[in-house]
Amino acid sequence: MANIARRLPENVSGDFFVDSTCIDCDACRQIAPLIFRDHGDQSSVYHQPETEEETRLALMSLVACPTASIGTTRKYDARIGVDAFPTRVHENIYFCGFTSESSFGAWSYLIVRPNSEGGNVLVDSPRFTRPLVKKIEAMGGVRRMFLTHRDDIADHARFNEKFGAERIMHAADGARRHGVESIIEGESAMRLDDELLVIPVPGHTRGSMVLLYNNKYLFTGDHLAWSPPRETLTAFRSACWYSWPELTRSMKKLLDYEFEWVLPGHGRIHRDTLSGMRSHLVHCIEWMKATA
Repeated sequence: MANIARRLPENVSGDFFVDSTCIDCDACRQIAPLIFRDHGDQSSVYHQPETEEETRLALMSLVACPTASIGTTRKYDARIGVDAFPTRVHENIYFCGFTSESSFGAWSYLIVRPNSEGGNVLVDSPRFTRPLVKKIEAMGGVRRMFLTHRDDIADHARFNEKFGAERIMHAADGARRHGVESIIEGESAMRLDDELLVIPVPGHTRGSMVLLYNNKYLFTGDHLAWSPPRETLTAFRSACWYSWPELTRSMKKLLDYEFEWVLPGHGRIHRDTLSGMRSHLVHCIEWMKATA
């Protein structure tokens, strides 16, 4: 629970606030950008909710916060935020909410598919919380868990135990140590089924991978994201735990594929035309080369 005594002074007056335990994961700013802002290394409230929809988004942010750093000075119905997750991003793609502190607030996604088409896929791991688990169970459970890299695996073992989900992870990120069922090795792309393609992209970590779904949705972990300030795709130079030259090299591999969506664990989601996305990717690679 957020502590009013630790309320950050950057918050505007009103019911909603962020306290000093904020780790600047950006989840609240993505969910409710009209309510929360980055004031430098942490988030704060710059506009108190005035409408029912703004209140709903603020409560979703409260629920999603990995460190419970968002609070209110009076009682609200938190079920409004809880019941909103998983929330649809587009078509059969959902954002799970309930981000985990162990993953630094990374976003997890659920691809909902009939069992006849391979079943549901959970991309990276949210917090294992009863309301979310019940909702996912009602949506068909989890047949597979795709773990993009070692940073964002959070409660993967509990989801595996609950749903019997087959976990997929790269050997270079400790997949065997975590008891993962399907271990990817090397750098060759691997097709899981007609709709799912695994593409190893070392750089952020040695075993980072992305998942391409239906040649449309690219789930990128911490490999690639949208940068609002730069208005283009970007990689995280300051959070590259393995090798920037390797990340630059593996980024070029994505030029061999087409996709309309980038859905990252950290950073902003972006949708574009195929040509627009390729243009942004080329720009990103050129920028990466220049910063090597």
